[in-house]
Amino acid sequence: MKFDEIINMNPFFTHIDKKINFQFDKFMELTDFHKKHCTEYSKILQSMHFDIHSCKSIEQIPYIPVQLFKEYDLKSISDEDVFKVMTSSGTTGQRVSKIFLNKETASQQTKVLSASVNSFIGKKRMPMLIIDSPSVLRDRANFSARGAGILGFSIFAREKVFALNDDMTLNVDGILSFLRKYESTPIFLFGFTYIIWLHFVKQLIDLHIDIDLSKGILFHGGGWKKLVEHSVSEEHFRDILNKNFSLRNVHNYYGMVEQTGSIFIECEYGHMHTSIFNDVLVRSTRDLSVLPPHHKGIIQVFSILPSSYPGHSLLTEDEGEIIGLDGCPCGRTGTHFKIYGRLKNAELRGCSDTYEKPEK
Repeated sequence: MKFDEIINMNPFFTHIDKKINFQFDKFMELTDFHKKHCTEYSKILQSMHFDIHSCKSIEQIPYIPVQLFKEYDLKSISDEDVFKVMTSSGTTGQRVSKIFLNKETASQQTKVLSASVNSFIGKKRMPMLIIDSPSVLRDRANFSARGAGILGFSIFAREKVFALNDDMTLNVDGILSFLRKYESTPIFLFGFTYIIWLHFVKQLIDLHIDIDLSKGILFHGGGWKKLVEHSVSEEHFRDILNKNFSLRNVHNYYGMVEQTGSIFIECEYGHMHTSIFNDVLVRSTRDLSVLPPHHKGIIQVFSILPSSYPGHSLLTEDEGEIIGLDGCPCGRTGTHFKIYGRLKNAELRGCSDTYEKPEK
């Protein structure tokens, strides 16, 4: 199968054997390509004594730690072909990952994100409430994780309104006007989890602003570590959204700037799902061996998209557990899993970015 063929498939309902064969061939192709076009990646493979001809399964495909994108400019394209540079989030003073995209990779990221999300919300564009501030999109050439996420998910909108002002206060007039205009229409909401909780949910509650989001579909991701510090669990997050705003259609997603577009989406049973575009393994924190289902370990993520940089097989800093290799009650095929957050002692990196709070 080629990319143009799979992009029109429902990505979460692919026959498991067809998916395994397609992905393995694609990951091998990318491994060989990046070995030939990225000097640093080639040196890594040489140091591992990797023999591409002896690789027989996805488990044997080399991975690199996501941390390396903070240390090196890893790219498999010329400087002239760089179309966009995306940066990861990070706390103040941290180095950030830099991801170099050419036009082809950027285009495929958009198409894959669209196919994945449309599988959950349908193909019709909806009015969109972005739970963030417009200042995040100021620099269109160098996107942060928040900016890239907002821009990517904006393709599902027929009209966009930002719920927050540049100083992260509520855009009350904008929110109320938007909800009055679309009171009988399904709406799409997007934001990063910590931003939604601290600057949207808490401010609405503190200001006693009553809004009805019963027709809303919320996609959110990132920032769970910060919510844990505020004693907010995923269950409590969902419960408050339902109790206070009648918002029940909520989908958490797992993704990272190092594999933009290739997201894992949570189903109605609370499981993250792989698709035809991506996959996961869980490795032991002791010896990095691959673990079977129902064992917690380090998440390794695969994506068919990174052709401009060697990001197709990455070892994350996150802890997770595979629930099953198929057979989720929701009916979606393939591996489904849970994410438990950042590994202990891993470098703090929040997908909701950091920002300076304005002086009062």
